[in-house]
Amino acid sequence: MAGRASAQAALETRRSVLRAAAELASLEGLDSITIGRLADRLGMSKAGVIGQFRSKENLQLETVDLVVEDFRTRVRQPVRHLDAGLPRLLAACAAWVRYAADPGYSGGCLLTQVTYDYDARTGLVHDRITEGRARWRDALRHDIDAAVAAGDLPPGTDVPQVVYGLESLAGGITPARLLHGDDGAEKWALRGMHAILGLAQVN
Repeated sequence: MAGRASAQAALETRRSVLRAAAELASLEGLDSITIGRLADRLGMSKAGVIGQFRSKENLQLETVDLVVEDFRTRVRQPVRHLDAGLPRLLAACAAWVRYAADPGYSGGCLLTQVTYDYDARTGLVHDRITEGRARWRDALRHDIDAAVAAGDLPPGTDVPQVVYGLESLAGGITPARLLHGDDGAEKWALRGMHAILGLAQVN
């Protein structure tokens, strides 16, 4: 029992460190994550933090994994039971803008933040972000293709163009809200997504 409790405590500590890292990264970027800053925030020793991850790069990689998993849990997972194609695509868009408007981090959508941090770089962190976003893009393409096959979207729909448009609208929510104070950003983004798909506007 003692061993199990110790393992659970270690897991909880790891989660606490990753949550603190994600919060800091949302405000100041992924490069702002340091062992010392996290130790200070959590009231831990530096050895206690580094012992969980062994290196700053591993800490950054696991922070990216946390963010991607958060996104999957809040955006993709709730709509997986819906029919492939337009029903699932529309539900995913609605969940996506809700997540972008309230991702649970003070600095806004962290998936967008880390993408901007690393889009022009090379290395393991860049590759991990690319993998996570590629899975989401593949899911979008699959549902768009299914919607075209079902006749819900017109033949000849430019799928890469649609994916680009949806991503651009979702990615604009955080700066619209936090930089410009646009309280309607969530509503505007969803309307824009429906317009890209050639559908009636939502209220």
